[in-house]
Amino acid sequence: MNDPSENPTPETSQASAGAARRRWLLLGVGAVAGLGGAGLAAWRLRPGAVKEGAHEALWDASFEGLGGQPLRMASMRGRPLLLNFWATWCPPCVQELPLLNAFYGEHRAKGWQVLGLAIDQPANVQKFLQRMPLDFPVALGGLGGTELSRSLGNDKGGLPFTVMFAADGSISKRKIGQLTEQDLQNWSKSL
Repeated sequence: MNDPSENPTPETSQASAGAARRRWLLLGVGAVAGLGGAGLAAWRLRPGAVKEGAHEALWDASFEGLGGQPLRMASMRGRPLLLNFWATWCPPCVQELPLLNAFYGEHRAKGWQVLGLAIDQPANVQKFLQRMPLDFPVALGGLGGTELSRSLGNDKGGLPFTVMFAADGSISKRKIGQLTEQDLQNWSKSL
C-alpha cells in the first residue's frame, strides 16, 4: 500500500504549502499579540509619579510592629532600605518573600535594611509568619500603608510593590509586581 505522503500530488503539495502559510501567519499573529500584551502589562505596572510630600510622610510615619510596639520610619533613615508592601493573600508577594529574606541576609552586614509592610489583618500576618519566619522586620501597614504606597507611585494599589531608598532617604528604584533576583542584584549595585 502506498503512503500518499511518499508521492505527493500537486493537490497535496498545495494543501501542504497552504497549511504551512497558515501556521506562519498564526505564529506571527501570536507573536504580535504576545508582544502587545507584554507591552500593555509593562505600561500598566509602571509606577506613577511620586506625590508631593510623600518623602516627608514616609519618614514621619509610624506603623504597628507585630509585637504591638511602634516602628518609626525615621529610625530606618540613613541606610539603604527596601520597603516592600505585601499581603498574605497575594501569591506573588508570598513567592518573593524568601528572595527578600535571602537579600537581607546577604546585604545586612553592608548596611542594607528590608522592611515588609503588610497590607493585611494582624492575625493573618502573625499566622503566616509562624509558617514562614522572616529575618527582616515586618510591620502592619493598615490604611496608612495603603495611602503611603499610593503616594509613592503605586496609584493602582497593586501588590507587591517595592521601593528602594538610598541612604539619604531619596527614592532610587520602584517596582509594582514580583521582584526577581536580577532586580535585586541590579538595584543593590546602583547605590
